[in-house]
Amino acid sequence: MSKKLTSTLFVLALLVSGGCEDGGTEWRPDEIPEDSQPEKEELEYHRYKAPLYWSVYEYCKKQEDAGNKKIDMAEGTWQDIINFVAEHMAPYGFDMICTDGFIAMDGTTEPDEFGYMTRYGDMRLDKLVAMCKRKGLKLGVYDNPLWVHGPHETLVKGTNVRLGDLLYKQGEDEVNHPDATDLFPWAVASRKGTKELIDGFFEYYKKMGVEYIRMDFLSWYEDGNDRYAGIQGRGYGREEYRMALRYICESADKYGIFTSLVMPHLYEDAEIEKEYGHMVRIVSDTAMGGWLHFSEGDRGKVYTQWPQCMNMFDGFVHWSHIGGRNKVILDGDFTRLNTFKTEGEKQSVISLQLMAGGPIAIADVPGDSFDLEDLKYIQNKEMLALNTDGFVGKPLSDAAGSWDAKTQIWWGKMTNGDYVVGLFNREDTRQKRVIDFREIGIDGEMNIRDLWTHEDEGKASILDVELMPHSCKIVKLTN
Repeated sequence: MSKKLTSTLFVLALLVSGGCEDGGTEWRPDEIPEDSQPEKEELEYHRYKAPLYWSVYEYCKKQEDAGNKKIDMAEGTWQDIINFVAEHMAPYGFDMICTDGFIAMDGTTEPDEFGYMTRYGDMRLDKLVAMCKRKGLKLGVYDNPLWVHGPHETLVKGTNVRLGDLLYKQGEDEVNHPDATDLFPWAVASRKGTKELIDGFFEYYKKMGVEYIRMDFLSWYEDGNDRYAGIQGRGYGREEYRMALRYICESADKYGIFTSLVMPHLYEDAEIEKEYGHMVRIVSDTAMGGWLHFSEGDRGKVYTQWPQCMNMFDGFVHWSHIGGRNKVILDGDFTRLNTFKTEGEKQSVISLQLMAGGPIAIADVPGDSFDLEDLKYIQNKEMLALNTDGFVGKPLSDAAGSWDAKTQIWWGKMTNGDYVVGLFNREDTRQKRVIDFREIGIDGEMNIRDLWTHEDEGKASILDVELMPHSCKIVKLTN
């Protein structure tokens, strides 16, 4: 997501989890065996599997990189993308398209009566929902319930409070940086009417037919700090942030909407986010994508503020301890398949996200950067079965700051008891990867099946392979 935003650019990354009841979203495992059931409270808390979808990110990023000052997408282009996703991706579980930043969501021109967004650029959101629905798809929306979109004199639904009353008041609200200016018009969580604003937000989108919200710039709300750009807002404090996410969680759960948290600091080992969130970003923006975003960017470094990790691999390794089946979902951001150079690289970026239980958000643009040959990487049913199952694996070591090969060996169990092992080579040279099955609690030999070549490889008790640079091997182990 670009930092060069105007006040008309808005975000979505919302989080809902914390013990909230299900309201109809379908991203979940079909069944969890009795012997792997967590405590009931925990199961209800994080009940969704990671979404598979297409994102407008690359289309917008390329427009911005070309210097276009007004970024938008014509209705015909939307329809072409919807048709493509419905034909080539939906049969494999990619059942949604999602908006993102860049394109204006202007609340001053045509908000609804309570100030909520009706347009994404020139497209009406309700029309876009209908276009998706006709092809069997859902629409995810980039927006934030803490952003005040409408005219300040607008009344919050069900109250006599004006939208303008929710905004920062000098001398009344304690903030980290009183002299700073907010890029977004944030609602202060503790102000009268903010809880109702948030509840109305989710009610509005649910009635429209939206079940996924992607909420951005949470670090700017919490303390106003950005490791790249410095102070980027007043920063409303940790308790205001906690209150805001609790309100969001409660309302999103009430209406059955999945929330995605973007740009969180994840302070105190993601204490707040993993309590209230369905999905959290754990890596910097995709930007130009490629092996840099997947593995090389600031490799081995973990920072204390957003973004904590600069590449997807380090992010998944470092935060793997907070993820797991029926726990918060780790988000490695968007995938631009066309920016990877080799088959091994493309298999690796898809494999790691599935091994870590993360979402896959394909951003390649049909008719432009989407090479039809690349469809094979997102149409591999044996790999996608991990997502259907709600599978979440772990590395043998979660020391992201080390270059230990054990961080490149992942494993986990399917709900039927089968094991899946992923061996990765992040290096520029051929590397050997070895795992003795006793390391993951298996005594004796197992049948081995390669999930990319779709070949059975006999029985063994040790996997000892040599991998080409920037490649992987994913196998399923069965009795």
